[in-house]
This record gives sequence, structure tokens and C-alpha cells, in this order.
Amino acid sequence: MTAPTMVAGPAVLPVPYRVVAREAETPDTATIVLEPVRSALPPFAPGQFAMVYAFGVGDIPLSVTAIDGDRVTHTVRAVGAISAALHGLGAGRTVAVRGPFGTGWDLPAATGRDLLVVAGGIGLAPLRPLIRSALAAPQEYGQLNVLIGARTPRDVLYAPEKREWEAQARVLTTVDRPDALWKGEVGVVTTLLDRASFDPQTAVAFICGPEPMIRATAAELTHRGVGPDRIKVSLERTMHCGTGHCGHCQLGPLLLCRDGPVVTWTTARSLLAVREL
Repeated sequence: MTAPTMVAGPAVLPVPYRVVAREAETPDTATIVLEPVRSALPPFAPGQFAMVYAFGVGDIPLSVTAIDGDRVTHTVRAVGAISAALHGLGAGRTVAVRGPFGTGWDLPAATGRDLLVVAGGIGLAPLRPLIRSALAAPQEYGQLNVLIGARTPRDVLYAPEKREWEAQARVLTTVDRPDALWKGEVGVVTTLLDRASFDPQTAVAFICGPEPMIRATAAELTHRGVGPDRIKVSLERTMHCGTGHCGHCQLGPLLLCRDGPVVTWTTARSLLAVREL
């Protein structure tokens, strides 16, 4: 196979990618691995997203959940027509991808500090490449804490890989509705903070999940002494263009496809306090 050429700058026109692997994560969620048919997109950074097009259906924004050379990996939950179409794709099928778009987590800025990664539901997906990057360079950071909240035990993503994380980091999981076999924590993800190991005066937190969970977690962290400028959150609004032109993803003064999705809590706190903004 001829090595793919690199697209110069973020692709605003769709670039064809082929599905080379698919893995079911939960009953309604799957991870698909894409590789370029001809031209490859520029490298993604943890926290950025792509616009992924299912032919004949439409496109949606998907966070990049693994970074491996020219390959682009996404975890998609089937909740609508487009996500269901992408969720159902098997190896050999083709999609179109635009990107990379948006701001990343900027993990290097947290060098030498304890890390708090807090995920709610599928919010673990955009945090996965950050976790992998931190584990790949343990000498660069302090204690890595991964706190995961899910609806039920079977909704926890990346179960086999999570066991690998547990050997190298402090990984804690809680669920809302346990089943008969669940032996772990039950309740909201903020209850796990008591068991995390971090220095609140210097630690950096990365949060992704439903907005009520983001607000509650950020508020609890600031109460414990983590500065709002050291709390980074990934926000979600409907994105159509990915380039800051259509305005669908506006949140106050921000266009999240351009100014986000990752922003500091200093920026997000006042915006998320406005109901239905």
C-alpha cells in the first residue's frame, strides 16, 4: 500500500477513510478504527474532534479516542440516525472525515503535577488519548487519578484496557444502578474524590461528561482548592461546520468548534451558570 499523503492544514472538505476494525464496547456503543484511503488528515491532539460523514445520512462531530499514526479512532454511541449508521459500520466500509478541529487538553502544560481525569459516561472517550499519553510518560507527571462514572456496570467503556490502566494509575469507578455482580462503588462520580490522591494546590483536572456532572465536579474541586484555571472541561453543543462559521455551537461568546471544546473552568463557569445558554 502506498503511504498516504498528508492534507495541509485541517481538512474543511471530506477526506475518505476506511473502517479497518470495529469493537463493541457496550450494547449501544462501538469503537471504530479508520485509516486513510489516499490522503491522511493532519495529526490530532488529545481532546480534538473530527466531523465524520456516513454516506447518505450525514455527519456528526466525534472525539478522537486513540491516536496511532495516520489512523483515526472514534467511539460512537447510537443515539440518532447518523450515530446509528456509524455505529453499525463494519470493516471495509468507507466514511468521510474532516478535521482536526477544536482545542485539545494540552497535557504538556500539566508536567510535574498530579492529574485528575474525571469522566461521566461516554465522556471517557475524549479523555482516553490523554490517559494513554500520561501513562506513556509516567516520569513527566505526578499521581494519575482516573475517576469514572457510568449508568450501569455494562456501560463502562474500555473494560479490558481499563484493567491495564489500573496497574499504573489510581482508577476508581462508580455506577448509578448496580447489578447483582457489581462489587464497586455506587453513586455520583464526585464521591470518588475522597479516595483520589492529589495535591489540590498544584493538581490539574480534566473533566468530560454531562453538563450537570461537569458543574458538580468542578465546583467540588474548586471547593477543595483546585484553581479554576487548572480545571479543564470539554463542552458540547450541536456542531455542523466545524470551522466557526455556522454558529450552531455558540455558547455565549464562544463558538465551541473553534474556541473549544476544551476550555478552562475559569471560562466555562459563568457560561454554564446561565440556564439554557
